[in-house]
Amino acid sequence: MIYRLFTTPTGSGSNDRLQKLTEEVLALEEENWQLKETIKALKAQNELPPEDNPGLPSDDQNREVWSWYFKPNPSHTPPGTDDRFLKHLQGKGYYLGNPQRKKIYLTFDEGYENGHTKQILDILKNNNVTAAFFVTGDYVRRNPALVQRMVAEGHIVGNHTATHPSLPTLSNEEIKEEIMAVHRAVEDLTGYQMSFLRPPRGEFNSRTLEVAKSLGYDTVFWSMAYQDWDVNRQPGKEAAYRYVANNIHNGAVILLHAVSKSNTEALDDIIHKLKSQGYVFASLEEIRDD
Repeated sequence: MIYRLFTTPTGSGSNDRLQKLTEEVLALEEENWQLKETIKALKAQNELPPEDNPGLPSDDQNREVWSWYFKPNPSHTPPGTDDRFLKHLQGKGYYLGNPQRKKIYLTFDEGYENGHTKQILDILKNNNVTAAFFVTGDYVRRNPALVQRMVAEGHIVGNHTATHPSLPTLSNEEIKEEIMAVHRAVEDLTGYQMSFLRPPRGEFNSRTLEVAKSLGYDTVFWSMAYQDWDVNRQPGKEAAYRYVANNIHNGAVILLHAVSKSNTEALDDIIHKLKSQGYVFASLEEIRDD
C-alpha cells in the first residue's frame, strides 16, 4: 500500500516529479515483497529433510518416551513386543533375528568398566565367538586398549551414546551429537565405522529411530535380558546360566551387561550349552540379511 506522504503539488513539473517518486516507491515495495518471498522460501527449504538424510524429521517436538520391552513366550519361542514398536522398527532397527533359524546374537552393554571385559574377550576368543559391545563415550576414553582389542578380534563395536541420556528428551541436533561424538572417538581410535545404536535404558520413539537412521545407524534392542546390571545384587553364576538356557530361542538378541560378575563366570558354560543345542553365534551384521 502507498501512503500519501506529501501534499499535492501544482504544475506539470511537480506532477512529473510525483510520478517518478511514486514509481520509485512501487519499485521498492516490489523489491521488499520479493525479499520476503525469498526469505520465506529459504525457511521452508531449511525445514525440509536434507537430501542426503531422507526421512529425517523436520521438527523435534515429539518428546514422548517409549520404553522397550518384550513379552516372553514359553517353550523357547521368540517373544513378542508392542505392535507400535514393530511398526516403527521396520527398516530402522531390530530386536530379533530370523525366528526360523538357529542364529543368535550375543551383545554386551558397556557403560563403564568393572574389570570383567578382558575375561569376557578371552572366553569369546577361546570359543571362536564374536559379539557386539555397545560402548559409551566415557568407556572409550577410559578403556581405549579394550576397544582396540574388540575391533582387532572381529567384534562389533556399537554406539551407546556419549553421556547415556534418554534420547527422546533431546532435540534432533542433541541426539546426533550424542551419537556422533562416540562415532568420531571410535573412528579416531581404531578406524572402525560404527553402524549400530543401542539407546540408553531402551528409551526411544519414532523420532529417535529416524534420526539414528539418517546417520547410517540401525537401532538394536533385545529379545532376552534380565536384571544383571546391579553389581551389588548379582544373582550368581548358576542363575545367569539358567536364565539364558531356559529362555534361548531362534534369532535371539541376548543383552548382557559386562559389569556383571555372574555373566562373566557363566559365559563359557553358556556358550558350550547353546552350541551343543545347535545354535550358531552370529555377527549383528548378519541380522540385516536375515
